[in-house]
Amino acid sequence: MKIITIKTNEADQRLDKFLAKYMDKAPKSFFYKMLRKKNITLNKKKADGSERLKAGDEICLFLSEETIANFSGSRTYVKPQTVCSCKKPEIIYEDTHILLLNKPAGLLSQKAKPKDVSLIEQMTAYLIESGQLREEDLRTFRPGICSRLDRNTSGLIAAGKSLSGLQSMNELIRTHSLRKFYRCIVSGTVHKQQRIEGWLKKDEKSNQVTIYQKEQKDSLFICTEYLPLKTILLGGRTYTYLEVNLITGRSHQIRAHLASAGHPLIGDAKYGNPDINKYFREHYSLKYQLLHAFRLEFPELSGILEPLSNRQFTAPFPPIFAGILKQSNILQE
Repeated sequence: MKIITIKTNEADQRLDKFLAKYMDKAPKSFFYKMLRKKNITLNKKKADGSERLKAGDEICLFLSEETIANFSGSRTYVKPQTVCSCKKPEIIYEDTHILLLNKPAGLLSQKAKPKDVSLIEQMTAYLIESGQLREEDLRTFRPGICSRLDRNTSGLIAAGKSLSGLQSMNELIRTHSLRKFYRCIVSGTVHKQQRIEGWLKKDEKSNQVTIYQKEQKDSLFICTEYLPLKTILLGGRTYTYLEVNLITGRSHQIRAHLASAGHPLIGDAKYGNPDINKYFREHYSLKYQLLHAFRLEFPELSGILEPLSNRQFTAPFPPIFAGILKQSNILQE
């Protein structure tokens, strides 16, 4: 027999969901059969799997150690030294439940392939090495990010350190209550603030999107608002430093939407101008688009997110982006 005591990060989820994480190789039918036969009980009583767990609840597994071991094990933790030493992420804000991180360009938000190293691996390694999380906790709870940025986009990402933190932040984003502002440099002169709308359709094979003015089959509505902050003259060409308010958050939205409006981002290999990109690559060693998730604005909040209530957070620019802004007298030395 094995007794599992539910901890805070495991609470507020269904019993069957918890069991599926704890023994993640077992089929769902196995759990329901064991529950019916009382080989799995909750607080010494028969359960059906739909019960909501609370901190302190006890789950008894009347199963052999061999059975538990055979059905467990795929949710393993990759030790820090095996993933590029899992460099500590740049933390902008941290409390008991939430992290705000500054993702560098070139780093995945979350892994696409098993061997990838992403911001999630860096964050998990940090939480374990700082004693805030144990490796065994990862069997039933994984800290995670609540919004993603493209690999080559830098800036602020919100993440949950606890289950309640993840749930609360995800709900804030789902209801569009969290305002997200980006900074970028685009080709051409943008004369005034503008709000543009369209329909975005993604080609999964090419991982590229197309913007349409009218709805298409399988397309998604998008809305982007941008404000010109300063006109820049570099290498005989005119550029505009923009602040972008992301009204909807679709894949590649800012990059493709601005390119469709005639203002592609500097450094954008998919949607940008190859000649302009070549100039910045040769003169500034620029490898990524100049797009930075610069500021998050939180509404009035209560509960576990109350420490973030009515606050704003900004993330420092990457070195190359900051250097171009300083050369253009936008940032001070």
